[in-house]
Amino acid sequence: MQAVDPINKLSYGAMTTPNTAPTSFDSFPLDEKILRGVKEAGFIHCTPVQAQSLPISLENRDVAAQAQTGTGKTAAFLLATFQKLLLSKKENSQQPRALIIAPTRELALQIHKDAAQLGKHTGLRFALAYGGTNYVQQKEAIEKGCDILIGTPGRLIDFFKQKIFHLRDIEVMVLDEADRMFDLGFIKDIRFLLRRLPKPENRLGLLFSATLSFKVSELAYEHMNNPEIIRIEPEQVTAKSVEERVYYPANPEKIPLLVGLLRDIQPKRCIIFINTKRAAERIHLALKGNDFDSGLLSGDVPQNKRERLLKKFQSGDLHLLIATDVAARGLHIPEVDVVFNFDLPQEVEDYVHRIGRTARSGASGIAISFACEEYAFSVPDIEAYIGHSIPMQSITDTLLPELKPSAKAEKRPHTGQPPRRNRGTRKSGGYKK
Repeated sequence: MQAVDPINKLSYGAMTTPNTAPTSFDSFPLDEKILRGVKEAGFIHCTPVQAQSLPISLENRDVAAQAQTGTGKTAAFLLATFQKLLLSKKENSQQPRALIIAPTRELALQIHKDAAQLGKHTGLRFALAYGGTNYVQQKEAIEKGCDILIGTPGRLIDFFKQKIFHLRDIEVMVLDEADRMFDLGFIKDIRFLLRRLPKPENRLGLLFSATLSFKVSELAYEHMNNPEIIRIEPEQVTAKSVEERVYYPANPEKIPLLVGLLRDIQPKRCIIFINTKRAAERIHLALKGNDFDSGLLSGDVPQNKRERLLKKFQSGDLHLLIATDVAARGLHIPEVDVVFNFDLPQEVEDYVHRIGRTARSGASGIAISFACEEYAFSVPDIEAYIGHSIPMQSITDTLLPELKPSAKAEKRPHTGQPPRRNRGTRKSGGYKK
């Protein structure tokens, strides 16, 4: 029987090594308060990354772990953090004793949610720091005192420079999705924070990443105390229950093909990934013009609007979500049955992260990619990375419907300059209209 993690909504049976007895959480020397939260969350057996990292981290040794997103990494570092803080018994401190750094606000929010559920009996206090909204509320929560501070680099540095908190009492440092920190250009901010923590030998360091590239490994050895390296290799890079398809449309055929496939498949919950905000807005307008209600999720969407949008999508009130890669990691959205790569990603790892949004909890899903004139060159690299070819599909006339006129009109490209006025032809007495 497969163990299912109700927090991450993912079946882990496919990653368990055959003929290996599953490891239970109560086999570890965890405090009873922690085990109580684990039991109430529905955790039974460890995932591979939990089973391999917890014996090391619970002995107060640093861990640098490579495992794909959605494999139980959050619980792995949260349980070790809880145990470390409960054993240290430093009471009445208003300053954070553990720092958990995440690359995106969505991931920070999810970690906080999981921490509140797993650690609700520990008495530990949690606080959030992320950009976009709730500035005053976050500041006040940190000032009241917290044991575990979870946040994104920019807002953490903002509060740190204001002296809202200091880092001298940190006993545990967690860096989640470390490879994503490099992708998003946060590495200078990360180094700023890590250099202000106690020395690596005076704290527990936990680093988790989808890939342990040279850059990530260098960061680990620079700011951690001789970390143990763990690599969790799945049986295959993409889930077996995902049906992958690729179409080769010309650029003008992409939106009609998307509309045709949406009408044909009629997904209950679907994410459409694109590479740029401008393309996302164009698709959003095209779908609206053809009677599809969709939400738009990109990096500059205000946080309160982003949270409302995700809530509607998660509840099923909204069926289509158009997203840049900000949504590819850190979001736990159940029952996504179809994922579109309207634009193929330019990084092969992002292909796996994107299609990993579907086929969760043992369900099946469909991942459809458009290898257009602009992005078709990415297909060979993606297929080499995932270890198999993606079945090619034919584009039939029925999949290229006539779009409504409102959807055909292209918006004027945004140049950042105000629209030019028609001033006519210059004459000696003024302008000729």
